[in-house]
Amino acid sequence: MEVRTRFAPSPTGYMHIGNLRTALYAYLYARKNKGVFILRIEDTDQARLVGDSVKVIYESLAVTGLEHDEGPDKGGPVGPYVQSERKPIYREYADKLLASGQAYRCFCEKTEKQEEPGEEQDGPILGYDGRCSRLSEAEIQQKLSAGLPFVIRQKIDREGSTTFKDFVYGEITVDHKQLDDQILLKRDGFPTYNFANVVDDHLMGITHVMRGCEYISSTPKYLLLYGAFGWTAPEHIHLPHIMGANGKKLSKREGSAALSDLLNKGFLPEAILNYIALLGWNPGTEQEFFTKADLIEKFDIARIGKAPAMFDETKLAWLNAQHVKALPPEKAHELFLKFYPEAVVKGFDAAKLTGYIQGKVEKLSDIPAMVAFLTRLDEQYSAELFVHAKNKTTLESSKATLGELQGILSVLPAWDYASILAAVKGYAEAKGAKLGPVMWPLRIAISGQAVTPTGAVEIAELLGKPETLRRVSLAIAKL
Repeated sequence: MEVRTRFAPSPTGYMHIGNLRTALYAYLYARKNKGVFILRIEDTDQARLVGDSVKVIYESLAVTGLEHDEGPDKGGPVGPYVQSERKPIYREYADKLLASGQAYRCFCEKTEKQEEPGEEQDGPILGYDGRCSRLSEAEIQQKLSAGLPFVIRQKIDREGSTTFKDFVYGEITVDHKQLDDQILLKRDGFPTYNFANVVDDHLMGITHVMRGCEYISSTPKYLLLYGAFGWTAPEHIHLPHIMGANGKKLSKREGSAALSDLLNKGFLPEAILNYIALLGWNPGTEQEFFTKADLIEKFDIARIGKAPAMFDETKLAWLNAQHVKALPPEKAHELFLKFYPEAVVKGFDAAKLTGYIQGKVEKLSDIPAMVAFLTRLDEQYSAELFVHAKNKTTLESSKATLGELQGILSVLPAWDYASILAAVKGYAEAKGAKLGPVMWPLRIAISGQAVTPTGAVEIAELLGKPETLRRVSLAIAKL
């Protein structure tokens, strides 16, 4: 049987990590099994629609490379792929349930009490009490003739229970007394999320449904609908929660990490996919770096765990650095150019700079601060930076070293990495010193920083001879 998975977001907000992980797992499973990955827009909750959300969904899938095979923009054999365009379909299937006695019209107002006065409940029935399911046919016709609005509710027999096997959480049994007669079709003719999902997943041939574990308790209601129609239910794969640093589940309401936020911070799409793949799934090895092709090859739903996953931006930054290092030099430079200040692009060999710092970048958004010292030396830096215990440098030794280096570098005929390095090494050897005690004061002098994205020789080459010597003179004067 052909594997068919779907990503079915609601355009009620922006793409966040939980959404993206669901899309990724559905995509990986379809690709690994040579199946079909479908995009379906679930816009039945018209009151909560957010402008441009559909556009954001398309852009998010495009930037992360999760290409769908069928969808609103691509078409396909089981469209439409937007739920608001499928209203007649939902009405047809709701009517079938009415005809078979598996559903009923409910004329109650939302403000009415859930229970009749003095009525005793047999067990903890949740939500609506089902009073309209007890209306006679004459009462129903009377209300219809009066033009009273109604919703259509699923009729659930309170006796018995439903047992199903989830791919991740195993066998689960839910007592029907814990279920309410959920609304299937609202007064405006739009289906509820639960009803539309069942109808669409069946008609679109979905074989594997991936969604958050918060939907486990609703699954019996879905299965009862499948049974009412005589349909075979798809496999269910419920995914563990993703927790934030505060220990709470990530959610749009909590303002949790959105894909757009991570991209704006300078995380690469491929690194984000790599990281969120590991939030709930593990490959069974120590491997942490994955390309999308690696994930397709190695993804296995049997290795999705039950335990909540912790979203750790520090770990994401580390993984992002690995992906930045792995970029082809041309691609890295293309990306870095978008973050270099204009003065750096105009005044320096930006391609050479990229080559020097590519292995040190964690997030692309860090780049402006990393290279700012090239265009503007903070002359107020502390002279104490020249004191370094490991290199055994002091204020006095640093001043002497810089004074002697100034003379050597000022007469250097060629100004390139190899020539500068040879001159500094030659000076160290002549003094019988190690390279560290010579490089440290030089790097502080020309950068004004204890931490730089590249070494002293690379910085000197990028600055050029006049600016390097100017900064060395300033440092000598400071010392």
